Amino acid sequence: MQLRAAVITAFALLTCSRVFATPADKTESPYFVVEGSTPGLESLPLESTHADVHIAGVISDVKVTQTYRNDGDRTISARYVFPGSTRAAVYGMKMTIGDRTIVASIKEKEQAKAEYDAAKAAGKTASLLEEDRPNVFSMNVANILPKDRIQVELEYTELLVPTDGVYEMVYPTVVGPRYVSETATNTGFAHVGYTHAGEPPRSAFDIHVQLAAGMAIQTLDSPSHKIAAKLAADQKTASIDLDSSELTANNRDFVLHYALAGKSLASGLLLYQGPTENYFLAMVQPPARPAPEQIPPREYVFVVDVSGSMEGFPLHTAQGLMRDLLGRLRPTDSFDVVLFSGATALYAPQSVPATADEIGKAVAFVDNGRAGGGTELDAAVQTAMSLPKRDDSSRSFVVVTDGYIAEEPAVFETIRSHLGEANVFSFGIGTSVNRHLMEGVAKAGQGEAFIVENDKDAAVAAVKFREYVESPVLTHVAVKLAGLDAYDIQPQTLPDVFASRPIVVFGKYRGVPNGTLAVTGRTGSGAFTQTLAMASVAPSTDNHALEQLWARMKISELSDFYNDTANQAEVTKLGLQYHLLTKFTSFIAVSQVVRTTAGSVDVDQPLPMPAGVSDEALGQGDEPPLPLIVLGLALAVWFARTRSRRIA
Repeated sequence: MQLRAAVITAFALLTCSRVFATPADKTESPYFVVEGSTPGLESLPLESTHADVHIAGVISDVKVTQTYRNDGDRTISARYVFPGSTRAAVYGMKMTIGDRTIVASIKEKEQAKAEYDAAKAAGKTASLLEEDRPNVFSMNVANILPKDRIQVELEYTELLVPTDGVYEMVYPTVVGPRYVSETATNTGFAHVGYTHAGEPPRSAFDIHVQLAAGMAIQTLDSPSHKIAAKLAADQKTASIDLDSSELTANNRDFVLHYALAGKSLASGLLLYQGPTENYFLAMVQPPARPAPEQIPPREYVFVVDVSGSMEGFPLHTAQGLMRDLLGRLRPTDSFDVVLFSGATALYAPQSVPATADEIGKAVAFVDNGRAGGGTELDAAVQTAMSLPKRDDSSRSFVVVTDGYIAEEPAVFETIRSHLGEANVFSFGIGTSVNRHLMEGVAKAGQGEAFIVENDKDAAVAAVKFREYVESPVLTHVAVKLAGLDAYDIQPQTLPDVFASRPIVVFGKYRGVPNGTLAVTGRTGSGAFTQTLAMASVAPSTDNHALEQLWARMKISELSDFYNDTANQAEVTKLGLQYHLLTKFTSFIAVSQVVRTTAGSVDVDQPLPMPAGVSDEALGQGDEPPLPLIVLGLALAVWFARTRSRRIA
């Protein structure tokens, strides 16, 4: 009887805890779209998204066309939340209604929103593009009349920088669900609805890439999608399209990899003489990675996400990655592991030696982690950084997560507050990772970001991580300018170089481009200097994107990894001056024709659940059905009453 009572009690408590823990875990998380909650055909206004990508050398220019249509019988106003590249400089937007095209203006965010609301209330069709995060945007389209088809185009440019000789172009397709903690701010974008895991996306997707590499293309592939690629006879240009089977595959990021002939890429300069100011871009190849010799002992603290969004494929991939990372530790190393969801769990109160026995126990500790609950990353990072530090080791923190949170600035600030104590590396797990968080964590901690989309990537990333930490390519990096009237150099400070990736420096200059730009640093074998002669390169109008790219890097330095109010005036000024979307400037396009006087119905375009992510991401994955809940509660009450009668 005691065993029977214990089983019943355990069952009832587990059932009840599962039911009542969910709301607290998900806080203000997104929700599932319920079929039939909004009657009519107008509840899915986004018809298609097409991306047209042109890559010339190291600069990518992208035009995104979103088509909205209303097949219902009511006028609607639609909102669509979508991702963007973390390095994108969004510089243009226009809206087309029938044969009328309206070019958008860039305005301060509050002014643009007020104009949009006024146009919406007046029955005019308008579109408003806002930045919610550097990689998350909201498109609002007001007064889409029945039978309307409206196109909104936005344009952006970004710099493509190779790593280990391989270029990567990423076109994000879906914003993963964001866990919203009680301390998060400006999270309106995070409350959009999602379809259930496994449901196909509800809008069409297509992408075309035209690649002009400037030299022979050696390899070309996509690890994310099936593609149809055509290489020119000289192998210097290529045309890439999605395979016909992938036209609704916008539930995962599109990733394109390509490498050029020759193992090493030359350093170089690009110059542009603008109407009022001149710009330069310098890319300097670091030296070859030195062979690790006398490597000092190292301490690693792994912070691993086991929240609800990691259920299934992401958690399995993370566990495989941890087996690779732990398995590569040396006997002289030490480590600890912090698992986190809504709460944190420590493997040990302080780091332990990396013996075979401890590694085996730690692997079991990670493998026993079960996905569920919220994603309190900031608390987990604070816990990790408060652990006692070994005096005889160099410490590194390693964050493993899908990044589905809405409080990135708080995490960046926690890491920056411990700057100088350790490097911080990040591993983003999944097909639609929050790259802003992963790159921001690495930038704040002067480390590197890795994106792991599958088990194969995990093994490769673990090897690279070990190489990077053991033997940085270049340390104490600095830029020296001589004979050039240069100013507004970005970035202002350069971190240690871990990856075999060019050092990128933007700036402005006055007068004739003479003199030299030198990058200096220290390698494992001594001093390093590489010098570029400014006079060896002629300015070109083809490099006009340098204007926006310089401004985007300046804005990133000021605001991407800081709280919303930091440097607001300067970021706003840059956004207006360079016609760029920022967290304080928005694009607004308004048709001056009054098209309706009957008002409109607000519709949020539902998003597909990212591939590999389960319904647990919303805290609503596999909750017990109501009859089971009632049964569990009844059994708990029955047992409590029976026990009280026996005691009496």
